[in-house]
Amino acid sequence: MNLGVMRAPPLRWVLWDVKDTLLKVRLSVGDQYCREAEQVGLSLNPVKVNSAFRQVYKSYSNRYPNYGIAQGLNGHMWWTAVVRDTFDLCGVQDTALLQTVSHNLYHNFCNAENWEVFDDSKTVLEVCASLGLKLGVVSNFDKRLETILKSCDLLSHFSFLITSEDASVAKPSPRIFEQALQKCGASAAEIAHVGDHYVKDYLASRSVGIHGFLLDRDNKYEQSDVVPKEHRLSSLEELPLRLQQHLNRG
Repeated sequence: MNLGVMRAPPLRWVLWDVKDTLLKVRLSVGDQYCREAEQVGLSLNPVKVNSAFRQVYKSYSNRYPNYGIAQGLNGHMWWTAVVRDTFDLCGVQDTALLQTVSHNLYHNFCNAENWEVFDDSKTVLEVCASLGLKLGVVSNFDKRLETILKSCDLLSHFSFLITSEDASVAKPSPRIFEQALQKCGASAAEIAHVGDHYVKDYLASRSVGIHGFLLDRDNKYEQSDVVPKEHRLSSLEELPLRLQQHLNRG
């Protein structure tokens, strides 16, 4: 009996990275931190604050990866410490002021005015849904993500969110994608993932059999880095046609 050529199953789900894929921080960290500091009477240099933040963020990311979950911390504690140490490096040592600024920054970053949704994001999410695809999020982010997506009018597009804080594991670990597979109730071959990071999004999703799409808005990668080359996107507007090619299989 000739069974013919086995075809790959069509896509059922598209998983999404969020930061720098669907939206980005509107201003530099230095500018946003300085604006918050002004509210309590502090006048600081955004360039200096930005430099201090990069130093502190790198240190905490190395010492306490994924918000220090494994060391008994959480996103709120982690970010509060990062903000405190950033301002401390800039010479602010008033404990009460540091507590106020770190509290306000953590909560105010949930507001839409601190985020810029890319022009192609909402339209492409709507088109994906119109193709009959279900959408989910897999993001290295803290528990504020749901509130942020809601404030940016994006939350309703997704059937589920998985953040690295809630999952207790971060990309590029395949374990966070394995949790997503369970949420989808589908095989990896029926799922695509879209993100802007070559290792954490593209390679990591492919490592579990998911169709990885690399969003390369700034043309940082060579076409040869992505196989097949059609899975490298210069904008999200290119995605629906690429997905339709998968949908037409079967």
